Amino acid sequence: MVGGGPGAFIGAVHRLASRMDDHYELVAAALSSDPQRGISAAKDLRIPRAYGSFEEMAKAESKRPDGIEAVSIVTPNNLHYAPAKAFLEAGIHVICDKPLTTTLQDALDLADMVKRTGLVFGLTHNYTGHPMVRQAREMALAGELGPIRLVQVEYVQDWLSTPLEKTGQKQAEWRTDPARSGPAGSLGDIGTHAYNLACFVTGLSCEQVAADVTTFVPGRRLDDNIHVMLRFSKGAKGGLWATQVAVGNENNLHLRVYGEKAGVEWRQEDPNVLIFTPLGQQRRIMTRGGVGTGPAAAHAIRVPSGHPEGYLEAFAQLYTDLAEQITAKIDKRPPNPDSLLVPGVADGVEGVKFINAVLESSQKGSAWTAISRSN
Repeated sequence: MVGGGPGAFIGAVHRLASRMDDHYELVAAALSSDPQRGISAAKDLRIPRAYGSFEEMAKAESKRPDGIEAVSIVTPNNLHYAPAKAFLEAGIHVICDKPLTTTLQDALDLADMVKRTGLVFGLTHNYTGHPMVRQAREMALAGELGPIRLVQVEYVQDWLSTPLEKTGQKQAEWRTDPARSGPAGSLGDIGTHAYNLACFVTGLSCEQVAADVTTFVPGRRLDDNIHVMLRFSKGAKGGLWATQVAVGNENNLHLRVYGEKAGVEWRQEDPNVLIFTPLGQQRRIMTRGGVGTGPAAAHAIRVPSGHPEGYLEAFAQLYTDLAEQITAKIDKRPPNPDSLLVPGVADGVEGVKFINAVLESSQKGSAWTAISRSN
């Protein structure tokens, strides 16, 4: 693991998720940019091999006969590229938090490296690991909704409704700092999740955006609210709202997809339910493991229906699927096809292109702006 030391949030989530299905053992770490803090934190967590830097770890582990097979990068956004590059060059598979990088050139560079090395690269858009999200995708791609017309997605929080970053709160500090978060605030933090979810479920690519990017909290250096109109491939239209200043919302990720024949609706705060409504019929409530769910959902289920699974289990599903991909590489065999739904480096490049297009559109008065399809 790189990052995830004292005061971090997502590092502990990754550690729990990786261990949930018994496919990983955490044996080496560089947990902080402060070498002594990182080494001390690794010892506190009983991680056998503690390093002062990711460079030191990549070099040392690549030479060990029992060296690590994969690395999990859970740093602030500006520290995704360099560790990912170092471990790919060392021949080590990479699992990286989103967004992929803070610049498009860095994202494209990593994509080239993954293609050249043939290594596994997973991007932890964890909501794609939910069984009912995969169920929705399976239904959409099978044509059960008919041709997609409308896609509405929102990711709405309230935790940055005040200038929390000025109080010394670590998570707020780096997420509102352009030097560490990159050019996007709520857009990069949660807007990319919403965008990825919409594309994942529908199987559509977004071609153009018209965006309004706003910073409501005085003195804040990055956005805390975005509204985006979306034009997808095959004529579908959509809308995306991401904010961290909507008072009364904790973690309200909500997706609605409407086709000519039916619609589906999913909420992250009630993740074990998918609402399916065929045209002219009553709404059907589909539950995780219940009647009517298919193999894509079944692959991501751990416990019997009626026992809820949530955020950590969805995260764990990505780690489990990546473990299957890595094991297949080691065994020189094809991976289980059901394990291939994990977002990868191409999805990361798409997320950075989305960020750039949204910012460009807003700067041009919400003008329709194409998402680059080159490279």
